[in-house]
Amino acid sequence: MKILLMGNPNVGKSVIFSRLTGAHVISSNYPGTTVGFTKGYIWLDGQRHEIIDVPGTYTLTPTSKAEEVAVEMLSQGDLIINVVDATNLERSLYLTTQLLETGIPVIVALNLWDDTKHRGIHIDLERLRALLDSPIFPTVAVTGQGIKDLVAAIPATKKALPDTSAIPAARKGKPAKAAAPGLPAKSARSATASRAAMPAKPGPSDDERWKNIGHIIKEVQHISHRHHTLLESFGDMTIRPLTGIPFAIVVIGLSFIFIRVLGEGLINRLLDPLFERYYAPFIIKIVNLAFPSGIIHRVLLGESKHFLESMGLLTTGVYVPIVLVLPYILSFYLVLSFMEDLGYLPRLAILMDTIMHRLGLHGFAVISIILGLGCNVPGALSTRIMETKREKFIAGTLLGVSVPCMAQTAMIIGLIGPYGNRYVFLIYGIIFSWGILIGVLLDKLLKGGSPEIFIEIPSYHIPHMGTLLKKLWMRIRGFLDEAIPLVLLGVLIINILHFIGVLDFLGRIAAPILKYGMGLPREVVSAMIIGFLRKDVAVGLLKPLQLSLKQLIIACTVLTIYFPCFATFFVLLKELGLKDMIKSASIMIGSAFLVGIILNIVL
Repeated sequence: MKILLMGNPNVGKSVIFSRLTGAHVISSNYPGTTVGFTKGYIWLDGQRHEIIDVPGTYTLTPTSKAEEVAVEMLSQGDLIINVVDATNLERSLYLTTQLLETGIPVIVALNLWDDTKHRGIHIDLERLRALLDSPIFPTVAVTGQGIKDLVAAIPATKKALPDTSAIPAARKGKPAKAAAPGLPAKSARSATASRAAMPAKPGPSDDERWKNIGHIIKEVQHISHRHHTLLESFGDMTIRPLTGIPFAIVVIGLSFIFIRVLGEGLINRLLDPLFERYYAPFIIKIVNLAFPSGIIHRVLLGESKHFLESMGLLTTGVYVPIVLVLPYILSFYLVLSFMEDLGYLPRLAILMDTIMHRLGLHGFAVISIILGLGCNVPGALSTRIMETKREKFIAGTLLGVSVPCMAQTAMIIGLIGPYGNRYVFLIYGIIFSWGILIGVLLDKLLKGGSPEIFIEIPSYHIPHMGTLLKKLWMRIRGFLDEAIPLVLLGVLIINILHFIGVLDFLGRIAAPILKYGMGLPREVVSAMIIGFLRKDVAVGLLKPLQLSLKQLIIACTVLTIYFPCFATFFVLLKELGLKDMIKSASIMIGSAFLVGIILNIVL
């Protein structure tokens, strides 16, 4: 049986999914799209059933690609668990009534049940079950309350379904046999009757549906007066500009301090010692036994005793993603996942809306920027939340020009940090200032405007640790799956280009521009070439060149601005289209050379 977990965004769907499926889940993109979803399995009555966490949607009349995917997934489901926000019942019931009309059996999880008491909301469960004619279970996903009853209802609902395999096609639309004890009759409807997914006759109009929902709310819900809780007062404080903006600055500042401290701690106290004491001696011994000398030995181990400088597949190729980059990625995604599950990111979007409008965007774009600071790929994917083609172009261009990923940040900190944090801040000040300038110019030059932001602000919720750690693991696994092959490929390409003399040839061609324009040696060409694959590796390649502080600042700034890594490039190519991607790339490359020349003159 295939179970669909459906509901509005921010109703605790992912936490319930985590409770139902445990640790073993698969993150995928829906075929033909880049819309992500997760699936896992649950064992009931000795059988394994698939559970799919469907992208959040408010309606079965889709207005975005994610909602289109949610509607398309309906045709695959045998049973729906509809997760409803008990504190916002009226809004949630719009989707619930649509799902009930499909004919697919629906179990309603009335989540955030504990918050109803805090808010003075009283819901008559029995009356609601009768009016919806569906099994309804109050749940508190973060504590597990009600999950056992929800799971117990799944096989009961399954047993209530008729065996449609022996029913003639002409009879499959007829009413099903009686429901199992304790379940409303509607839960026993045949799932196959809805494979067309919708009733033959048109459903009620919007006005009729809302009128019906209003009638349900009037009968089942009563709200009494109560005072704000401390968490609600805190939520109000973080959304008001006067208090919210200083709080946001503090949050972002503390986040990056935490990221750096945890990242450096993992490197210095755990990963670097492990690499030095165990991995390096073992791998060097193995390679020396198999290939004592020659080109294969040089490719595998490189030409230096220093792992970062050697450019060997098994030294630099492993050291960079695992030791230098992974700790910062882990700490960043830990902070990001916490803020997501807490409910802070939508508030940050609201606070940044006015600033983003100056750049031709709306507040949602800050989500792309924050994601891009971790990895540009999810940042680029999130540009689809922009409502117009113009906004997508501006967001994608700014992402490439002024948003270095955490892996690149780790390398910049490693190279420039020893000279003093002020130089790290100088580089990022230049990058962000240039991004603001580009955004303002694009807003002036491109026709059209940016729409106003309409976003629901969820209540603050203490994150569920199991869900948070699962999300963290999926993101880290995604980074490793992408980063390690690309780093190894990049190191291999550099070796090949070095052996056949291509790097020297390109260096001679670019030498005048680099030397007289930016004050950089021609050896920087190899780093710029690798930058098309991984910009963090490109920055790492600057270390063996023995550059001065001025040259390091210019090179790091240029490498950040000039082009996205190829994974981000292909995502943006899909989101923007070929024509706009060429325009965006031209802006990035032109900006990089211009900034490099200006810095060489100024510094």
